[in-house]
Amino acid sequence: MAMTLHVDIVSAEEEIFSGTANMVFAPAEMGEVGIAPRHTPLLTRLKPGEVRVQVEGKEEQFFYVSGGMLEIQPHVVTVLADTAKRAKDLDEAAALKVKERAEKAMADKKSDFDYAKAKTELAEAMAQLRTIRDLRKKSGG
Repeated sequence: MAMTLHVDIVSAEEEIFSGTANMVFAPAEMGEVGIAPRHTPLLTRLKPGEVRVQVEGKEEQFFYVSGGMLEIQPHVVTVLADTAKRAKDLDEAAALKVKERAEKAMADKKSDFDYAKAKTELAEAMAQLRTIRDLRKKSGG
């Protein structure tokens, strides 16, 4: 009997994915976690990065999350993300523009608020670009 997890990836705007998987990988605050069926319950914060879902008999699916919460139960994984997108829907040019703007704002250092906002934008842009590049490598593109 094959063991699976039910996975829900939800953003503030919409449900991005709902289905079964053999394994899920997510960017927890303390490092990437791998989640298999019957995982110990856990609630942790997510940092910006890539969520990978291994669906039996199908290609691995890739998602970008900007942060949020990860809830793990023995047979259910829920990703509650501030922003979540399918990796294939990410816009590399837009992410590069945000990265450049954030780096410029950080160099100017006008105020603590601007610096903190720029630092957050830079982390999200870098995570998006990493996700895009990882997807390209894995798909041979």
